[in-house]
Amino acid sequence: MNSNSQYFTVDNTIHSVQEKRIPGYNLDFLKGTRGVMNISLILIYLFFSYLLAKITLQYIPYNTDVAFLRIKQDVIDIPFYKIAFFTHVYTAMLVLPAGLTQFSTFIRKHFPLVHKYTGWVYAAIVILFAGPGGFYMGFYANGGWISQVSFCLLAVLWIGFTAAAVIKAGQHDIKAHRAFLIRSFALTLSAITLRAWKYVIVLFFEPRPMDVYQVVAWLGWIPNLIIAELIIRKIVKLKK
Repeated sequence: MNSNSQYFTVDNTIHSVQEKRIPGYNLDFLKGTRGVMNISLILIYLFFSYLLAKITLQYIPYNTDVAFLRIKQDVIDIPFYKIAFFTHVYTAMLVLPAGLTQFSTFIRKHFPLVHKYTGWVYAAIVILFAGPGGFYMGFYANGGWISQVSFCLLAVLWIGFTAAAVIKAGQHDIKAHRAFLIRSFALTLSAITLRAWKYVIVLFFEPRPMDVYQVVAWLGWIPNLIIAELIIRKIVKLKK
């Protein structure tokens, strides 16, 4: 019998009354040790998102002689570079919060329309703006062809995984949709991990600037993709 039922007798006959559940939000993901880990990860994510937003705000209002662009003066006047750069920078800032909503069970369960529309925003930005902008910029990346190949490949995979996630969602193949979205967001997070690796490498090894770019160009997203595949494998095992 249902554990939420209560029983009473009338004329020696057993009757049951189903308890009414009070509607509300399930906040179990914030409880216990797992909850502490989840909150910690969210805070770390928000902190780095804040840092990226702070970097982006340096280019507002429009300025071609600030921050990263100070070392790109040799390519800033190449046709379409400025368009690609500012399109990538201004739109990429939005994919971090939009992408995060796609992995929240709480939002997906209680606010499905938020999940749906932020998913479309995420996909549109990656496929139409941030991804193509990053691909074009990749041809002029610091560190020579080693870095250029990495950033161009990163952009192609980012666009490809995101497009595949959209297609699978349209086909109602939720398992494949989730897998491709995990891969896509792992590459989105390269904006954070690339800078984190750069900080660690410079702090402990003090290499030449161009060597740093060549290393973090690959280190910024390859480990992310490996972790994504491990997560996908774990999810598949849990669902068997």
